[in-house]
Amino acid sequence: MSEEMGKGKKKVKGFLFLLPLLLFGCTSEKVLKREVVITTKVVPLVEEAKEEETKEELLAKLTPIEEVGQQIREEMVEGTEAPPTVAPSEEAPLEMEGPAFDIPIVVNDRVEDFIRFFQTTARERFARWLKRSGKYIPLMKKVLREHGLPEDLVYLAMIESGFNPTARSRRRAVGPWQFVYRTGKKYGLRVNYWVDERRDPEKSTVAAARYLKDLYDQFQCWYLAAAGYNAGEGRIARAIRRYRTEDFWKLSKYRYLKRETRDYVPKMIAAALIAKNPEKYGFEGIDYDDPIEYEKVKVPPATDLRIVAKCCGVTYKEIKLLNPELLRWCTPPDEPDYELKIPKGKKEAFLHCFAKLPESRRRYSGFIRYRIRRGDTLWKISRRFGISLKVLMRLNRIRNPRRLRAGHWILVPRPAKAAPVPKERRQRGRKVVYVVKKGDTLWEIARRFDLSVTEIKRWNNLRGDLIRPRDRILLWLD
Repeated sequence: MSEEMGKGKKKVKGFLFLLPLLLFGCTSEKVLKREVVITTKVVPLVEEAKEEETKEELLAKLTPIEEVGQQIREEMVEGTEAPPTVAPSEEAPLEMEGPAFDIPIVVNDRVEDFIRFFQTTARERFARWLKRSGKYIPLMKKVLREHGLPEDLVYLAMIESGFNPTARSRRRAVGPWQFVYRTGKKYGLRVNYWVDERRDPEKSTVAAARYLKDLYDQFQCWYLAAAGYNAGEGRIARAIRRYRTEDFWKLSKYRYLKRETRDYVPKMIAAALIAKNPEKYGFEGIDYDDPIEYEKVKVPPATDLRIVAKCCGVTYKEIKLLNPELLRWCTPPDEPDYELKIPKGKKEAFLHCFAKLPESRRRYSGFIRYRIRRGDTLWKISRRFGISLKVLMRLNRIRNPRRLRAGHWILVPRPAKAAPVPKERRQRGRKVVYVVKKGDTLWEIARRFDLSVTEIKRWNNLRGDLIRPRDRILLWLD
């Protein structure tokens, strides 16, 4: 009996020992069940977003909490909506009624914002762009087609410059495709005292086609190529590595890219949509410029553009408009067989007239060749001929004045003849106030208005040749 009571006590002690463990196990089971329930609520959301992706791929695309906060703040500031579950794909562009496109077209809120902007705030400006597009789009599309690129990339030039060959940005980008000096030089565009080929519609389009082709080869995406054209390929590549996505629309959500770059692609798409169907967007009755047409002729160094205009039977202004890359009044004096553009249908008449002229009349008469003597310096030569040292160096492409050698020849502007000014000239002449621009010299202003430097200095009480941008100079013209 005592043995049975002992066994009963042992069982009770064992049960009391197991009771806390059982209670703890039940509680743990409840916690586990609760965690499982929470987990089962989260997993379907990830699976619904993209069922085909693996767990490792999803983890690789998770955005850090700081970047999520930044994205939310940016969306609140800009008023943009959250990106859709499946981002727009370039391989499946939006199908639209109307003209066909050879670049991906995605219409979203940002594109529609720029469409409204061009229809309202920038309506007059965009109408001018459309008018000017008739002059340059046929030529540019032909160049893009010859390089195997989509022709609709021409609308990059529309948002860059409005098809203005002489456009210049505050960052010193020049021409219809807005090349900066370094990029233009990389793709074969010359810039010096005489020419700036970034302003040439044909040559700059060839350079732009080569640049865009390199960008597409790097990114395999026209949206990223366009963004790289604006911001530089290095910045776009760093953005891709930083945010682990090659989707432009996702990259444009972050402030790592400047606002100009984030707006670049939506602006291009909006411009293309309106330009291809202007009546649909309220741009009716646009008087498009005639397509630019010209022929090329080879001319000797320093050919006077006024002589070219006279032989073609057109004005000097027409020749300058066909050759916006020429910064001066003649072709480069150190470049033989320069290809000059003249109006279409004028080639035979020009060659016939130009062949009859003596060589002395073909060349610009404002230059003389000067042989450097022992003891000469550029400063002494500039003082002797009454021009600035800077002009003389740019004229002869001299970087180091100390490398001059006796016996070498340089080109020097012919000194202006000082003629007495009749007293009646002030009464009979037309008074003009000229505002000095950057790079102007008294010698250039005198040549432009067919005056002498002495006259200009006398009328403005100038002792030296120094003038500054925004100075106002009084001129009396016949």
